[in-house]
Amino acid sequence: MSRNTIDWIGLREFISRAEQVPGEIVHIDNAHWDREMSTISHELCRHHPRPVPAPIFDNIPDYKPGFRTMYAMTNSMNRLAIALGMEPNYHHEMKFLQDYREKAKEMADVDAIDPVFVEKSDAPVMENVDRGKDVDLLKFPVPKHHEYDGGRYIGTATSFITDNPGMGRKANLGAYRVQVHSANEAGVYISPGKHGALDIDDYWQRDERVPVAASFGQDPILFYYTSVGIEHTHPYGEYAHTGGLKGHPFPVVEGPVTGLPLPAHAEIVMEGFIEPHSTHLEGPFGEWQGYYGRDADEEPLIKVEAVYHRNDPIMTCAVPARPPYDYSYHKALARSATTWDYLDTAGVPGIKGVWRTEAGGSRLFNIICIEQRYPGHARQAGFIAQHVREGGYANRFTVVVDDDIDPTSWNEVAWAMSTRCDPATDIDIQRRTWSTPLDPLVEFHGTEPGLKNLTFNSRALIDATIPYERMHNFPKVAEAPREYTEEIIDKWREVITGVESKEKETVKE
Repeated sequence: MSRNTIDWIGLREFISRAEQVPGEIVHIDNAHWDREMSTISHELCRHHPRPVPAPIFDNIPDYKPGFRTMYAMTNSMNRLAIALGMEPNYHHEMKFLQDYREKAKEMADVDAIDPVFVEKSDAPVMENVDRGKDVDLLKFPVPKHHEYDGGRYIGTATSFITDNPGMGRKANLGAYRVQVHSANEAGVYISPGKHGALDIDDYWQRDERVPVAASFGQDPILFYYTSVGIEHTHPYGEYAHTGGLKGHPFPVVEGPVTGLPLPAHAEIVMEGFIEPHSTHLEGPFGEWQGYYGRDADEEPLIKVEAVYHRNDPIMTCAVPARPPYDYSYHKALARSATTWDYLDTAGVPGIKGVWRTEAGGSRLFNIICIEQRYPGHARQAGFIAQHVREGGYANRFTVVVDDDIDPTSWNEVAWAMSTRCDPATDIDIQRRTWSTPLDPLVEFHGTEPGLKNLTFNSRALIDATIPYERMHNFPKVAEAPREYTEEIIDKWREVITGVESKEKETVKE
């Protein structure tokens, strides 16, 4: 793939490009902020055929027309392709993953570029400025996502901004959830060990207040880097990597309150401070496993001193829930490609596909497709996939299948498990492996600070490949050869896919 400069910037230009691809964007009016928007987005992911469109909600009850929300920003192959500067012409996951892996190599090879600071008059996010008593986070149609959530969450597809002078970080961006507590107060939950949590802890150790900011609606490339959790040493972190991928400096504006760099083309940005050791009860919140992963707890409290927004702002949202949900496909694509890269780097040959299923939140249930080359090859691929950095976190099931199985097809994988896996000999269990406090099955081992997040799980490796010693005499599969099947599909496409009948139905309507 050739390297190219991405000449557009901001959420609106991304939407404009996505709207040029049929089926990628849907506009919806009059959905309510109280669970209705999030439920529509969730059910689209569960019932709409691929590609699942990104819903943009307008005319939201209780709110000014033009104050919009957007869900599922990059939750399709083609929208993710647009975001990363690839051609949006994909119809199957394995083809996308092959090209995405090449794009990832390009992304790893680009030089980080310092952001460019622009004047406030040149920053669209500064079109509207609310300070002091004028700050009201509920000026925007902040959703309540699930029935038992502890409140309304303005930050679910957000870029949360901190710095760390002691570490030389001028900006770190993380996708941390932000709950609205009042007009000018918000809470943030950050998992232990994340850069944002370390930054807050360092300020608190010095008994200093923490400058923070957050954007709610930003360039999808910036959000991509925000959400994938990259390791970086550049002072401007995700801003610099975004500029490197785009091929030009990313525009930021100096925050009038905190001095932090704010994305100049963001839709909505807030900034303020966390006073030393100041907390407020945050949560609960429905999480990516489909459960409430933790009870409400004391988390850092943000005193919001300023809010900036564009005219007719678009707030980006995400609703983790029982999968599939409105970013599970995006995560499955990205994590499948990364795991495939780890397996190649580990020297495992013959990998033909990887699929980290949406049903498992792209972590819990993973499928590895191989061309078997030697005895033990299937177990090697499975065990390594279970414990490389990208695949090891919170994994529960890893299934290895032969290369005649499409790893993205539940029917084919279940068939392989049903006919090629002997449970007595082909399932291996590992114990005391890497888990997370958000896992609904884990047991907590204490409440002291050192034990609060001490959790383990177990995991199963399921070898659903043909036994290596029987590969040459295993019963033949009762289906036509792949080349002949493709020929028949091309010849009878309208009959097999139903394209003609659907077109006729549309004409009748």
